[in-house]
Amino acid sequence: MWPLNGLDTGKMKGLWLLLVLVAVANAERVFVGDQVIRVNVQSEEDVQFLQALEAQQEWELDFWLHPVSPELPVDIRVPRSSLSAVKEYLHAHNIHFTVIIDNLQELLDEEKAEMEENQMKERSTRSFDFGAYHTLETIYSWMDTLVAQHPNLVTKQEIGRSYENRPMYVLKFSTGGSKRPAIWIDAGIHSREWVTQATGVWTANKIATDYGRDTSLTSLLNTMDIYMLILANPDGYVYTHTNNRMWRKTRSKFSGSVCRGADPNRNWDAGFGGPGASNNPCLDTYHGPSAHSEIEVKNVVNLIKSHGNFKSFISVHAYSQLLMYPHGYSCNNVPDQPELDSVGKAAVQKLASLYGTSYKVGSICKIIYQASGGSIDWSYDVGIKYSFAFELRDTGRYGFLLPANQIIPTAEETWLALKHILEYVRDHPY
Repeated sequence: MWPLNGLDTGKMKGLWLLLVLVAVANAERVFVGDQVIRVNVQSEEDVQFLQALEAQQEWELDFWLHPVSPELPVDIRVPRSSLSAVKEYLHAHNIHFTVIIDNLQELLDEEKAEMEENQMKERSTRSFDFGAYHTLETIYSWMDTLVAQHPNLVTKQEIGRSYENRPMYVLKFSTGGSKRPAIWIDAGIHSREWVTQATGVWTANKIATDYGRDTSLTSLLNTMDIYMLILANPDGYVYTHTNNRMWRKTRSKFSGSVCRGADPNRNWDAGFGGPGASNNPCLDTYHGPSAHSEIEVKNVVNLIKSHGNFKSFISVHAYSQLLMYPHGYSCNNVPDQPELDSVGKAAVQKLASLYGTSYKVGSICKIIYQASGGSIDWSYDVGIKYSFAFELRDTGRYGFLLPANQIIPTAEETWLALKHILEYVRDHPY
């Protein structure tokens, strides 16, 4: 047989193999047959067995909710290849569980098909659907539209670049003046928590369109500024759309490790490297090589410090339906605990008034788990008293894959809680 285009068959095979390897490397990860199971923890002994399960890496488990106490359930994504081994382990230790997602890939396929259908509809109608999930490029483009529609209120400011050199944009809502008292809101620090970025987009539009109509919001923006970082982890967010929907971390590379990314909510200089953060670069809670090593975190730190007049710092996460305040790295009450607890409880009452959605309120350490290196611990410790973190819908039925038809209800109810916090901050200067 004659060589093709001057290449012998051995070289052709090598070329084909290389192409296959490149295709595999760039392929989107699939989760066919992966299940999400929920363990309703009954005892401290159950917690210890589950923590041992989490510590071993052979089965490649993805803990969506971590084992911390008998009061809290544990949600685990179990790869298909590990299902029988994990279920045998749980049965052997008399730990009861239920399957809440039978085949993760089915949900992902539905989500992707819905996104593609929505993109086609948006292209034909030239409109933006706030009840849909969008790519980073679409969100950034929408930001320009919002600025164009509200030029006297909204500006888009680049606060730095990500590890993979993507711009990080903050929407600033201001009626004038420099370094006025300000409120910080971010979303999407964990990239797979898509309802947070979607809620951020809806909220930004709500602030812009309600100014001049809502007297309370108008009075707030006449004296204070709001900064919104809708995509706090742009590299991770893009990766969830292109390669791995379940990706949580940044996309940094570290010398001596084949694993990429650090948990950007374990990377802040607040109890850095303590409980609830891992020193293993291959784990989802890896804290990074040093505090503020992640450029995405450093960009925010630099802005907050250079501004110097932020009064509230609010970070939006999913899921579990919680409103939390510091600390995460310590279970001791912070000095402002009574006030923060009171504000939080009033805020979730407002939230529940719309659809009856129930939230718990408390310090991170006490109502979810001990976690060091978190953003609102850092903001509180540098003097921003009104520091809060939301964990949005749901409580586990869909977890990180909340259907798009819940985006607007989630954003609407969250806005009632957010607005209460904003008004409280306005009315209680310090």
